[in-house]
Amino acid sequence: MKKVLSISLLLAIITLFPGAYAAAASGSKPVRVDVLYMNHGPLMDTLDQIKSLFAGYGDRISVSWHDFFSKEGEGFKAGKGIKQHVPLVIWIDDNDIATLGPKQVEFTGFPTGAGPEFFQGKWTIDDLKAALDQATGQR
Repeated sequence: MKKVLSISLLLAIITLFPGAYAAAASGSKPVRVDVLYMNHGPLMDTLDQIKSLFAGYGDRISVSWHDFFSKEGEGFKAGKGIKQHVPLVIWIDDNDIATLGPKQVEFTGFPTGAGPEFFQGKWTIDDLKAALDQATGQR
């Protein structure tokens, strides 16, 4: 009887909380994402798009935002060895470069087509989504 009750309870938990079960079963922890950004006008639209994308991952990612010009941001930049003026850098589990199929994508600068051309990187919001999907095991 105890065995039947235990199995029933386990099935109820799996049915009611599938996300919690999957995380517990895999022993996974959230993917760490760090964003170094300049908090000014030209970047606001891009930051809004990134925040919207991140929201779709819920607790599968843990995001830390580092304002380029803040005291905390200064320390973060120093720890990462960043000395140049860069409006945006995104690290996924401590890597700002992701391998997506045959290409490597570096999440530095504005996405392609956004912001001043001089500060545009060679990545898109879709590339960032693909990298996050890969890091979180989503397909």
